[in-house]
Amino acid sequence: MSNLNDFRQVAELPAASKERLVRASKNPLDKCTLVSIFPRDIDETKDTIEPGKFHIDAGSYDKPSILVVGSSSWWNKFDVEKPALEIPNSSIQVSNSIINDYCNGMLECDMDGKMPGLFFVLGEVNVIEVKTKYKKELDKAKVKQENWYKALIRHADSIWARTNNNPLAIWDLMRIAAKDLNENSKVWLQDFKAAALSPCVGCGSLRNPEYPICPSCKMIDNTHPMAKDLKFAV
Repeated sequence: MSNLNDFRQVAELPAASKERLVRASKNPLDKCTLVSIFPRDIDETKDTIEPGKFHIDAGSYDKPSILVVGSSSWWNKFDVEKPALEIPNSSIQVSNSIINDYCNGMLECDMDGKMPGLFFVLGEVNVIEVKTKYKKELDKAKVKQENWYKALIRHADSIWARTNNNPLAIWDLMRIAAKDLNENSKVWLQDFKAAALSPCVGCGSLRNPEYPICPSCKMIDNTHPMAKDLKFAV
């Protein structure tokens, strides 16, 4: 199914055009319901379609958030002497575009088995129907989100070690993932005061002044109070 971003090559109407773009009557049955168990608000803007602004509140598995989405349209101006042609996009296309555009490219997301807990169902439904009639889809979204969370936690462990325990390297969603999966033993989950990085006098690379050894050139900062206690294997 085509992504709505494919329509960005459509020429805009000339600035001098006085033509007023009015949508044709919409099909009242053309609706989908977006469901989110993602713990953050989602705001998506599609500049090439109307309506093109969509907001979904933060949700959870126990309290999923929903947004009813209808059809949207874009206009193609083939001839300045003729009215612009309205090209309607179904609610399915719009819903797919919202999810794909938001999730695609997120760290560790593969849009298949690991992704934020977002999906849509046909028609207009309420939260109770989502938790009962569409429980299977809700459970699938939970599994995909948890798989994504596990990947984020593994990534956090890796960069925590590679950055000399720098809290600035940990993404907020990594901490959210650890809390959601009760991985409370993770050291990087604690509330850290942002460390001010300073240049190493030996190589110039940024280093955490709380540690006596530069991770890049291995130079020891003899002014650090821990430097005198360092012991090295022979």
